[in-house]
Amino acid sequence: MAKDKIAYVCENCGQESAKWIGKCPSCGRWNTFKEIKVSNDTPKQVATSAAAKAGHALRTNRAMRLSEISSHDDPRIDMHDEELNRVLGGGLVPGSIVLLGGEPGIGKSTLSLQTMLRLTEKRILYVSGEESAHQLKMRADRILKTEPNPENFIILCENSLEHIFDHIKEEQPELVIIDSIQTISTEDVESSAGSIAQVRECASALLRFAKTSGVPVILIGHITKEGTLAGPKILEHIVDTVILFEGDQHYMYRILRSIKNRFGSTSELGIYEMQQDGLRQVSNPSELLLTQDHEGLSGIAISSAIEGVRPFLVETQALVSSAAYGTPQRSATGFDQRRLNMLLAVLEKRVGFKLMQKDVFVNIAGGLRVTDLAMDLSVIAAVLSSNVDTPIEAGWCMAGEVGLSGEVRPVNRIEQRIAEAEKLGFAHIIIPRYNMQGLNGRKFNIQVHPVRKVEEALRVLFG
Repeated sequence: MAKDKIAYVCENCGQESAKWIGKCPSCGRWNTFKEIKVSNDTPKQVATSAAAKAGHALRTNRAMRLSEISSHDDPRIDMHDEELNRVLGGGLVPGSIVLLGGEPGIGKSTLSLQTMLRLTEKRILYVSGEESAHQLKMRADRILKTEPNPENFIILCENSLEHIFDHIKEEQPELVIIDSIQTISTEDVESSAGSIAQVRECASALLRFAKTSGVPVILIGHITKEGTLAGPKILEHIVDTVILFEGDQHYMYRILRSIKNRFGSTSELGIYEMQQDGLRQVSNPSELLLTQDHEGLSGIAISSAIEGVRPFLVETQALVSSAAYGTPQRSATGFDQRRLNMLLAVLEKRVGFKLMQKDVFVNIAGGLRVTDLAMDLSVIAAVLSSNVDTPIEAGWCMAGEVGLSGEVRPVNRIEQRIAEAEKLGFAHIIIPRYNMQGLNGRKFNIQVHPVRKVEEALRVLFG
């Protein structure tokens, strides 16, 4: 038997090297090379490897001219979940491979299981490397309640990639779920499951299977303590779509966010509510994200934000107090910390409010993390409201990006923002003056207040 070779692989980008290197020449990261063993299999062993089994449905490939290739898209698979369909870009693409990541206990397996139980028209193979069949049956019964158990749903508890491909060849599924990719191992790699080499080889074999057979594959992945997907960075390059399932353990809301999508937009957002019998889709998040009664409370401002294609109103909370220990603290939850520092500098330099010796805490209510720049105006309004301890009157909301010179810059899709505020019963909205160009304010029953600078907006709010 030939001796195994030693190779080194960068855990960040997947770059290979024959010897250990301190700095990766590909991605520039330090101390990321890890040692792996590469086995010298005989030709007979190679023929029965996972890579060979993954190509059991191989079609003969040939070079084609661009004019010969059809531009017709295959019909997408309806997941019977509006939030998931939106994040995927309209449904699951046949032959695609999707990576679903999230923290432990956030609800990844629950989301995938309840979604697959609704797909009664597809033959589904659910491969679990973490839970037993009994555990999955108990969860399915809790989700289905009194509904009959679907006959198209097949559960396999297996960790060997070679055995998984044997079952795929036998069952001929139309959709494959792997829960999770870090628990699957192949005999081709002499290392434990979850290592860089194992994750890379297993994902590559599953990618080859998905592309050659046209069967979509959904991989469930773990998250490291830094918040990134576990395994080599090449895992994210291999898959077609990367979806993160986020949320705070102390809140009932869960956010489904796409960070890579070859078949759709990466700005879409799906919102769920965790309940005892599974995850419930939140079709109108504005009503849940707003506090029902905050009249008379200072430091609260409502912003009309947009994530993807859906507008919703977000409650911004701020607390300003005197610095007790000399050095003032700046803390932001659900909002960019550096942008908060910039907005506080604008308040101090352009508006004249001295916040240098005060602690400032900002929180987006509901555990939501918003990246829309139109939140700037509400953050400034909430900070000032808390600083002077004066509440903002009920029925007011706002949307606007704040520049370094104190100007209120225009935001996109202003009509959708105004319509959402009007639908939820708000009477006044503050928008950038530039957005008034081409805007027909008469068709709205909400009073629109255009402003050009931050001080104008504050004057409208506080007089």
